[in-house]
Amino acid sequence: MKPDLSVGEVAARAGVPVSTVHFYEGKGLIRGWRNAGNHRRYGRDVLRRVAVIKVAQRAGIPLQQIADALASLPQNRTPDARDWARLSAGWKADLDQRIDRLTRLRDQLAGCIGCGCLSVRDCPLRNPHDVLGEEGAGARLLEVHEK
Repeated sequence: MKPDLSVGEVAARAGVPVSTVHFYEGKGLIRGWRNAGNHRRYGRDVLRRVAVIKVAQRAGIPLQQIADALASLPQNRTPDARDWARLSAGWKADLDQRIDRLTRLRDQLAGCIGCGCLSVRDCPLRNPHDVLGEEGAGARLLEVHEK
């Protein structure tokens, strides 16, 4: 087994385009080096880092949060099972909040835009005298606002 991988090998093994490997490296999410022939090379551990990045992105975690999480690892090491448990637990609350917002949006989508306002008939019930307008512009009922 070779100790290092080319950019094409990383892309093929990780299931991403070569441009994604370069993008991740440009953002500091993964690291590579140049060999004597001036070709990009990557350690095999980069495959796990790319897997973590892809799973987090699929969960809707912003790339900057992923970068911050990976940078929090000692010496920027590749996440192990304990690291993944800690990182994913940190993202779970955010994911739960987004699921809750989307569920409310789905459930209110046909009758109300939460009050932005497009429904004169419903708004006297949900937003009498446009009291939500005092909080600012845009839809209000779909977001949880801390006071």
